[in-house]
Amino acid sequence: MTLRPRRLARYAALLFPAVAAALFLIRAVLVAQDVRPARAVQEQGPTARPFSITAHRYRFEPARIEVVQGDVVKIELRTEDIAHSFTVDDYRIAKRASPGQPVTFEFRADRPGTFPFYCNLQTEDGCSKMRGELVVKPRK
Repeated sequence: MTLRPRRLARYAALLFPAVAAALFLIRAVLVAQDVRPARAVQEQGPTARPFSITAHRYRFEPARIEVVQGDVVKIELRTEDIAHSFTVDDYRIAKRASPGQPVTFEFRADRPGTFPFYCNLQTEDGCSKMRGELVVKPRK
């Protein structure tokens, strides 16, 4: 069966309002349920990846942080004994925390690689031995 141009135009004229109404209803239901299409979720900015690091007795816990390139890294640095710092030279970060005074900061891990972090304070000899690593995996 072949449709003539006039009959095809009539079917199209009937279908267009029905399809438009269906799409409008689907969108209204999604908005009412606060469900966003996948594309809208992907367009949102990255959420912060939280890490809590404790510096004490001349070590960091955890001593290794793994993130993906582009992640926003949120670190809460705490110390239990004396003042310590969290220093990452390649990211130009040097934050200091004292006992009972944690410090929280954020940065974007924009370069892949393994970056050492350490305590740059010279309060005691053990501080120079405090080491860890930030591993930034490339985004796929």
